[in-house]
Amino acid sequence: MADVNRVVLAYSGGLDTSVILKWLEQTYGCEVVTFTADLGQGEELEPARQKALKAGVKPEHIFIEDVREEFVKDYVFPMMRANALYEGLYLLGTSIARPLIAKRQIEIAHQVGADAVSHGATGKGNDQVRFELGYYGLDPDIRVIAPWREWDLTSRTRLIAFAEEHGIDIPRDKRGEAPFSTDANLLHTSSEGKVLEDPWEETPDYVYSRTNDPESAPDTPEYITVEFEGGDAVGVNGEPLSPAALLTKLNDYGREHGIGRLDLVENRFVGMKSRGMYETPGGTILLAAHRGIEQLTLDRGAAHLKDELMPRYAELIYNGFWFSPEREMLQAAIDHSQTHVAGTVRLKLYKGRADVVGRKTDRRFNLYSQEVVTFEEDKGRYDQRDAAGFIRLNALRLRLLGERNRDA
Repeated sequence: MADVNRVVLAYSGGLDTSVILKWLEQTYGCEVVTFTADLGQGEELEPARQKALKAGVKPEHIFIEDVREEFVKDYVFPMMRANALYEGLYLLGTSIARPLIAKRQIEIAHQVGADAVSHGATGKGNDQVRFELGYYGLDPDIRVIAPWREWDLTSRTRLIAFAEEHGIDIPRDKRGEAPFSTDANLLHTSSEGKVLEDPWEETPDYVYSRTNDPESAPDTPEYITVEFEGGDAVGVNGEPLSPAALLTKLNDYGREHGIGRLDLVENRFVGMKSRGMYETPGGTILLAAHRGIEQLTLDRGAAHLKDELMPRYAELIYNGFWFSPEREMLQAAIDHSQTHVAGTVRLKLYKGRADVVGRKTDRRFNLYSQEVVTFEEDKGRYDQRDAAGFIRLNALRLRLLGERNRDA
């Protein structure tokens, strides 16, 4: 353990990472550098600086960074271009944040000459995998320290006792048994554990923090528009917005109308099933809008291929393979498909739903022809008699099968 001189810790300033900070110093005799990312979790991050200073971290070794724009532009938006859903439902809010944190930890480690990185993920969850695959993908020689897999602080009681022994502040809500754990960023809030562990029991109202109860949401629908260029949302209601500002705006609409709640029993990468509750208000609206504009602008073959690739792409993100060559290959194909995905989508927001009710695009991008699809006179662009031969050719193998089965 003596060979670790300096370690970069993913630090929130909460009880767990505050204990980890002191434990690293004691166990490894190393200097700790803290990195705290503002991912839009909605918390004041300055207390993390003060806690790190109180713990003895040098001011120049405390990194607190606003990465909201980078998070949405370089991670959330590429994922949205793929319409990614893990197991058909989960919008990957926690999964997509981990690669960015890992990347910045490695960059800071190189900047300050650290030889190790550390995180506060437990040994039962997916995040340990996501962090560490990110670390190794960016620096194959980095030393990784995962305290929850090493120490003997295996209970909340022991954790609090260690904190008391070393003068670490313990928030009042950490004194008792936490009713559930949460993770939040600009895309979503996730809650799991304790009161949520029984999959038969309905999620208590007090767990929800990001969305209003759909049943008590406004009784009048609200209509909004989302504008797209190159597959990415660029504005809401005609107002150009940066990626983070746009997602924030959609989150506000989603909160008001109770949009984006998900109760899910999922398959963790580490092998077990877990039950979680997710709130992804803006992301749910954005996904619906993106699919809406693709309906006009994406060719059938490309659209169907994307839908075939999407589960694999989503699984790679969920399992922590953001920096893998296969994710990058899929991303290149997905991004190529988005060249002509541009236009405006109108959505109706009402009591937990975000429904596409209109979409339009410039004729340069439009594959929808009202002249061809109309039930009225189509000016000869589609000869209905051609369908007979089309059907006969496609039916040939079915007729041959039918003959064989009839004569058997």
